[in-house]
Amino acid sequence: MAVLDTDLDHIFPSSVLPPFWAKLVVGLVAIVCFARSYDGDFVFDDSEAIVNNKDLQAETPLGDLWHHDFWGSRLSSNTSHKSYRPLTVLTFRINYYLSGGFHPMGFHVVNILLHGGISVLMVDVFSVLFGGLQYSSKGRRLHLAPRASLLAALLFAVHPVHTECVAGVVGRADLLCALFFFLSFLGYCEAFRESNKEGAYSSTFWVLLSIFLGAVAMLCKEQGITVLGLNAVFDILVIGKFNVLEIVQKVLHKDKSLESLGMLRNGGLLFRMTLLTSGGAGVLYVRWTIMGTGPPAFTEVDNPASFADSMLVRAINYNYYYSLNAWLLLCPWWLCFDWSMGCIPLIKSVSDWRVIALAALWFCLIGLICQALCSEDGHKRRILTLGLGFLVIPFLPASNLFFRVGFVVAERVLYLPSVGYCVLLTFGFGALSKHTKKKKLIAAVVLGILFINMLRCVVRSGEWRSEEQLFRSALSVCPLNAKVHYNIGKNLADKGNQTAAIRYYREAVRLNPKYVHAMNNLGNILKERNELREAEELLSLAVRIQPDFAAAWMNLGIVQNSLKRFEAAEQSYRMAIKHRRKYPDCYYNLGRLYADLNRHVDALNAWRNATVLKPEHSLAWNNMIILLDNTGNLAQAEAVGREALELIPNDHSLMFSLANVLGKSQKYKESEALFLKAIKANPNAASYHGNLAVLYHRWGHLDLAKKHYEISLQLDPTASGTKENYGLLRRKLELMQKKDV
Repeated sequence: MAVLDTDLDHIFPSSVLPPFWAKLVVGLVAIVCFARSYDGDFVFDDSEAIVNNKDLQAETPLGDLWHHDFWGSRLSSNTSHKSYRPLTVLTFRINYYLSGGFHPMGFHVVNILLHGGISVLMVDVFSVLFGGLQYSSKGRRLHLAPRASLLAALLFAVHPVHTECVAGVVGRADLLCALFFFLSFLGYCEAFRESNKEGAYSSTFWVLLSIFLGAVAMLCKEQGITVLGLNAVFDILVIGKFNVLEIVQKVLHKDKSLESLGMLRNGGLLFRMTLLTSGGAGVLYVRWTIMGTGPPAFTEVDNPASFADSMLVRAINYNYYYSLNAWLLLCPWWLCFDWSMGCIPLIKSVSDWRVIALAALWFCLIGLICQALCSEDGHKRRILTLGLGFLVIPFLPASNLFFRVGFVVAERVLYLPSVGYCVLLTFGFGALSKHTKKKKLIAAVVLGILFINMLRCVVRSGEWRSEEQLFRSALSVCPLNAKVHYNIGKNLADKGNQTAAIRYYREAVRLNPKYVHAMNNLGNILKERNELREAEELLSLAVRIQPDFAAAWMNLGIVQNSLKRFEAAEQSYRMAIKHRRKYPDCYYNLGRLYADLNRHVDALNAWRNATVLKPEHSLAWNNMIILLDNTGNLAQAEAVGREALELIPNDHSLMFSLANVLGKSQKYKESEALFLKAIKANPNAASYHGNLAVLYHRWGHLDLAKKHYEISLQLDPTASGTKENYGLLRRKLELMQKKDV
């Protein structure tokens, strides 16, 4: 049994040490921590990656998943984020199919179970990291560090920084990536089960399987490819027993035995390194080829440090971001769904007090690296090296060292590096326990950390259940984050609380004067409140800052149309269509402008374009029917109405419009059927009953006309036209009664 495990004997009694029970405890604890999120909504990025992602729906061919990014856009598009995760999207699609639509519970349950399964798998991973690779005579791997692996697995299972990955549905990319990442690592370990005649451990099958699983991990999320580097480190330092201290000493003393190092003559190791290198290079080449147009383009608000002119400023801020990530692992109390847009102000001078965090980070890292490479204790050297490897290597794609990333700090990218943190923390507890007599105090601290982290996971999972709770929880962590205020404002606006939404949108614009999306949404609300001048100013500023912002151009056109500035409105609509050619809503609004100007042919053409781009665009179809009806083109109106109902058969507003046309064409029976069908779909629409009453009035079914006039007036007593028609009908009925008398 490993020395470290003996040091932890006072924390875990032997009764819970068998692997089966250890895994059962870890799995249950992991599920309990995040179970509160099982019935949560789709929140934050879930809307774009799932609800608005057409790749989840059966109408989209499965083959398209291999040409689209995580958000459903074509990888070849210049606006694509290049997040190529087709296997994750495939699981979303299966979830959608099994759930019968966008029902979030099924999506959340899968995430929780995945985290539970990964936590169970971690018992085996940590067993290798702490106990090494030793096999019984029957070929079974021995669990030489059951206590250490159980403690580390529990620390991993209950870490609050994992909440974003588990409670946020889009975090499944990180979960699936981690699952195949660890399977790849364990598969690589299987390569050393048996020895060949030369005494070198080698198994091409397991190495190739490990490379394949690494590629699968990468198809779930980009970080997955780093497992190949980790496998190489494991092979060289653990299997090859490469001792840096010994090599340095021999170099300094010009020892001739350096030339005959066993590792350099180990053909099996060189062969495995060749396989890992060529496999990794091949996978990356295919990934880059599929990505197409190079790396994604991010804006300054996404990652301000990467846009700094000074290399020194960039370096200082990148290292400060690393220290913040380390702090989130050490103290995961202040968690936020988004750390961009002013949440972390740039360090522009070495006199900024925050540089202390950089010094503390590197002081700790250098100390650990020295111990990992130069310690004479081989067991200690192996654990620290692997702990640092798991901490650093999976984090490299998010480090800004190789390419610019689209975030400042992201809790989700710490799912894999947290393994290294758990290794180092467990090793630290073992070292403390070994050198102190207050073992009960150490045990109390460990259990306290586990309990507090579990409690934090439960609380944080509750915050991820709805957007309102999630966004408001961020205010205390990142009050300077414009996106936090923007998202709270958007959530309030969706609920109809425009006054409060305006306040948050204004704060977002104050914090980030170039926040065009906040300007656009604020302008929309002001437009609805008829505060048109300020709305025009905001939207004009938005398109000056971002000239290709199609939605802002369209909204500016709507405001200008309301201000009777028709030429400017038309120009704005044209600019919107220029920057987004497939923009059915803009064609619809352009058609309304032409209708106001009595340019009927242009209006019909614009609405027709809207329906070509979006066949289910009910408003465009309705406006075509109504315009043709009002201009006396009843036959054409009827044809358009029938075409629309074939495409959208359950739209009651289209039934109503076509019924009006058929009534004027004296096709009373068919008109009546459509009116009744529309009323069945929307029984509280006063106009539906009123127009059906007019039909019966014309048709001579006066009793039915009287009945529906009365229903219409009950629903809307202020309808003057219905009152007038009802009065005419009553007088007609009275005259008929007098004649009968």
